[in-house]
Amino acid sequence: MPADLSTIKQDLTRRMDGALDALKREFGGLRTGRASPALLEPVKVEAYGQVMPINQVATIAVPEARMITVQVWDRSMINSVVAAIRDCGLGLNPQPDGQTVRVPLPVLTEERRIELVKAANKYAEGARIAVRGVRRDGMEQIKGLLKKSEISEDDERHWADEVQKLTDGYIKRVDEAFAEKEKDIRQV
Repeated sequence: MPADLSTIKQDLTRRMDGALDALKREFGGLRTGRASPALLEPVKVEAYGQVMPINQVATIAVPEARMITVQVWDRSMINSVVAAIRDCGLGLNPQPDGQTVRVPLPVLTEERRIELVKAANKYAEGARIAVRGVRRDGMEQIKGLLKKSEISEDDERHWADEVQKLTDGYIKRVDEAFAEKEKDIRQV
């Protein structure tokens, strides 16, 4: 077996892992009924003339199931942090309390749960498309090796099957992650 084929498979696996990791990060930003520090990860705060992630200006904690606290390191940043959380599109109402910002999580309505499931499905479909794009690239690389006569037609078919099995495994993992997130969102 040429070294190119194992290198191709390693590259495809790495790229498909990347698509799955990106999906999990996007799911982390979707609000469920429980508080999680990951909920505020996408929030960007205007600080010191720059826009930076909230975790670079504050510590995020979850003291109870429906409350997130943001301990701001620089007292002058409180208003920027409050505005960033309020404007992030998650429907949160932060309340400053000294150098801490309390972010209570309201109970999700049924309509909001349906919207979140739709958003999760959109993220999952994006991950499926990314995995299929990686598969397409792998198939093209294998066909290129066949055209250069570096592998036989039998090897090409075998490796195409390997790439398809790899793809099917990752699509299944995406579907499982979506099903878990959907269950999490719909849980009252």
